[in-house]
Amino acid sequence: MRLGGILRLGDVIGLSGDLGAGKTTLVQGMTVGWGSSDDASSPTFVLVNVYRRPDHCQLFHLDAYRLSGAAEAMDLDIENMLEHGPLVVEWAERIKAALPQKGLWIQLKWIDEFHRDMLLSAVGDRYLALLASLRQEIFKS
Repeated sequence: MRLGGILRLGDVIGLSGDLGAGKTTLVQGMTVGWGSSDDASSPTFVLVNVYRRPDHCQLFHLDAYRLSGAAEAMDLDIENMLEHGPLVVEWAERIKAALPQKGLWIQLKWIDEFHRDMLLSAVGDRYLALLASLRQEIFKS
């Protein structure tokens, strides 16, 4: 939820990890933190879900699992999505060439039923600051 609360227009969050690692669950928390009352679900078959807030802002949730690669992702008009809200991409490694180089990348790993390991990496000043803000919020240091 904390990450969702600091997302803004044009932000890119790339998620990767095996099936069941918690990507969609993380997005569900992010949409709540971002301020949407829409139910977040996996867009595996529809490819992109759009979540709204009362102020008419949008958050885009793309699932690249069924895409053949970056070329197919370009047909989804990612640039237009980024002009209208933040973009969270599951299976981001499959279409990384179609995404902006700068972003926050989260690798999730299933540990057990109740635990996940998360490795966050940031590329670009905005995302380094976002990561620092998130770290401070979580660890209060």
